[in-house]
Amino acid sequence: MIKKIIVSICVLLSISTFAQRGTSSAYSFYGIGETKFKGTSENRSMGGVSIFPDSIHVNLQNPAGYGGLKFTTFSVSGSYNNTESATNFGTGKSQNSSIDYLMLGVPLSPKWSAGVGLMAYSAVGYRIQTVTEGNFATSNQFKGNGGVNRVFLGSGYQINSNLRVGANVDYNFGEIKTSGLEFLQTVQYGTQELNISQVSGFTFNAGAMWDKKVTAKHKVFLSLNYTPESTLDFTNSRTVSTVQFSGLSDPFIIDEQKIEVADTKIKLPSKVAFGAGFGQEQKWLLGAEFTLSQSSSMQNRFEDISNASFENGKKIAVGGYYIPQFNSYSSYFKRVTYRAGLRYENTGLVVNNKSIEDAAVTVGLGLPVIGSFSNVNLGFEYGRKGTKYADLVRENYINFTVSLSLNDKWFVKRKYY
Repeated sequence: MIKKIIVSICVLLSISTFAQRGTSSAYSFYGIGETKFKGTSENRSMGGVSIFPDSIHVNLQNPAGYGGLKFTTFSVSGSYNNTESATNFGTGKSQNSSIDYLMLGVPLSPKWSAGVGLMAYSAVGYRIQTVTEGNFATSNQFKGNGGVNRVFLGSGYQINSNLRVGANVDYNFGEIKTSGLEFLQTVQYGTQELNISQVSGFTFNAGAMWDKKVTAKHKVFLSLNYTPESTLDFTNSRTVSTVQFSGLSDPFIIDEQKIEVADTKIKLPSKVAFGAGFGQEQKWLLGAEFTLSQSSSMQNRFEDISNASFENGKKIAVGGYYIPQFNSYSSYFKRVTYRAGLRYENTGLVVNNKSIEDAAVTVGLGLPVIGSFSNVNLGFEYGRKGTKYADLVRENYINFTVSLSLNDKWFVKRKYY
């Protein structure tokens, strides 16, 4: 039955994944957009902590987690975002929803597992309108959409009872569109600039996880994840048009001209993440993870973007989970997994000489499906990104995530014929 469900969901979601707006952040204009993928729904609910293997969930941040997989697992996740943006001149609200990832993990032997999937890695999505008054009153509209999607193939191996290693290879692809539209009140026609970038390139990451019992019940967990620097190719085009204003709909093009712009290569930064935790399996865990990113090597898609640069970034995540009694027969809520965490990140983006920071508090629930190893995971995230200083935007956001993890045994030899 699970195989039929997987096929049906894959057909539907593989279409919708590429036709969505995954963010409402004005900061998604820069670089390759706002990083959309921040871990599975389970990890995000713990602040992004991803330091331990799991037999029924795939860890998409550290491929060493494949080595702990015991069941064939299909997972799909979606999110809903509500953002309130504020500047020194006003406020605005926006909402969006998206499919974040879908993936399939399969144990190929007692110690070896592999996974394949699709995720929305980054997203561009904003709509801003400004109006000036006076003798030369103007109306400006800025819009952006698209992003970078990622197809990945990974594998993990359990070397011994304490150590697991793994690696992922990713192919990145997508399209980013940004446009600016300007009208002078005293002129019949306006001017529109449309920029389109086609994105492609490969990335890679590798990881290791180690755990060891220090008492009869308790374990220490350590993790390491490394992503080397890689390059994405951007094939760019620019069109400048004379347009006629048509209200809220797209403007009517009177005349257009192709402008030659250079194709670019954007370096995705190398990253290294260290994590440590302590806890009791199937009961509780508390951990922390620290990530360093060499994002000062990044750049924007077009060379004429002058108000933004990049610096090295860092992220600190603290979180964990608690299960009252995982095998309780008398109470469903004792089998529920309760998750919580905190996250702080210097994103590496610098706009108007101001570093853009992002911080959030997270909570979540893992709800077991009765009669199976499958589960539904719910997550809630409240955070703040950016600042109103230096004429920038402060974004207060709420994210709701939900993921479905379907688990089954495949490739089991029959004992009776």
